Amino acid sequence: MLARIGVASIDELLAPVPAELQLRRPLDLPPPLTELALEQELRQLAEQNVGVGGRACFLGGGVYDHFIPSVVDEIAGRGEFYTAYTPYQAEASQGSLQAFFEYQSLICELTGLDVANASLYEGASAVAEAVLMAERATDRSGQVLVSAGVHPETIQTLQTYLAGWGGGVYAVPLRDGVTDLDFLRDLLDDQTAAVVVQHPNFFGCLEDVTAISELAHSRGALSIESFDPISLGLLKRPGECGVDIAVAEGQSLGIPLQYGGPYLGVLACRNEFVRKMPGRIIGQTVDRRGERCFVLNLQTREQHIRREKATSNICTNQGLLALRATVYLALMGPQGLREVAELCCRKAHYAAERMAAVGYERMSSQPFFKEFAVRCPRGAGVAVAAAHRAGCDIGPRLSRFPIAAGLRADAGEHGLLIAVTECRTKAEIDRLVEALRA
Repeated sequence: MLARIGVASIDELLAPVPAELQLRRPLDLPPPLTELALEQELRQLAEQNVGVGGRACFLGGGVYDHFIPSVVDEIAGRGEFYTAYTPYQAEASQGSLQAFFEYQSLICELTGLDVANASLYEGASAVAEAVLMAERATDRSGQVLVSAGVHPETIQTLQTYLAGWGGGVYAVPLRDGVTDLDFLRDLLDDQTAAVVVQHPNFFGCLEDVTAISELAHSRGALSIESFDPISLGLLKRPGECGVDIAVAEGQSLGIPLQYGGPYLGVLACRNEFVRKMPGRIIGQTVDRRGERCFVLNLQTREQHIRREKATSNICTNQGLLALRATVYLALMGPQGLREVAELCCRKAHYAAERMAAVGYERMSSQPFFKEFAVRCPRGAGVAVAAAHRAGCDIGPRLSRFPIAAGLRADAGEHGLLIAVTECRTKAEIDRLVEALRA
């Protein structure tokens, strides 16, 4: 092969790689194994993994252990969906296009907004895409105001997206766990492109989204809400709170916990901003015989039009995961979603009351949905270890997130997030409380 391409040696082939980046020793690999020995070793390693099936999962911070009906796996696992590629040729991909169309329709019903795209990568980059969309819609590249209650990793993602863009990302501090509206009012100006709020926020508290939207609109900025899809079984929809663009991490809609991804980015908006949306939108029409069919209506991405005209560099969508969300929402319906939300809310409040009785007080007095931050008297690490010994996983610790200091001064060392979904039982909650009491 070297002779064919006219190179004398491997070293000559790698000459363009700087010398300090070249490894001048053999790779540090274990000795070779037979296929049988290799399989045995891999099985031993795999047995060290512990999933949520054998433990009580109270982990929060953005992804959650929700129940997934078996029909979601059954439909999403069908070969027509599981192996399908992105539908460039609409006439050859009617099944996929119909599934995406149904997904968009369900997301519009869920959010109370006019139009949804055919999904994005995940929740954090969906927020960033929404902010870029707001800058295009307002023709402002000035400041973006982000509540300190937005997930810290989402804020980091947004800062990465906007680096070198010309504007700035400014955090609006919290007051007792929710966005300080007076501070937000003072920060807003005529160059603000968007205000971003998460509801429920990272610490589990419920925000006054309507008031935040009204403040944003008073200065010509757009209101962006990052929401928990399950919470909309009980809480007002983004469209009912005056929100212009709603985004979400769709993991709770029938997608299992899987080491941080892949997950699903949800984005919906008001109809007036449809041509500013990233990704693509599936539409419904009729063919020449008058029969219902589906088409790629809008696909303003760089693969389809000139790069400078693209709304985003997003190259595809999480089609299989959007399908899972579609099946989950269609199966649950409004009543089912409400029941799931009520179970989460009631169980979370029961857990908070029991934990407070043994010294683990909430770090905010604000209303919450299914997640809350607690102060651990002897430190978060001690609490995590005690829960682990009892077969319960809790966290994350707030020490991972510097922004937690905005909640309370001692949040770093003593702060911990607890999430309670419909999957948790009273016995599991009681077991966790007894472990923390000890």
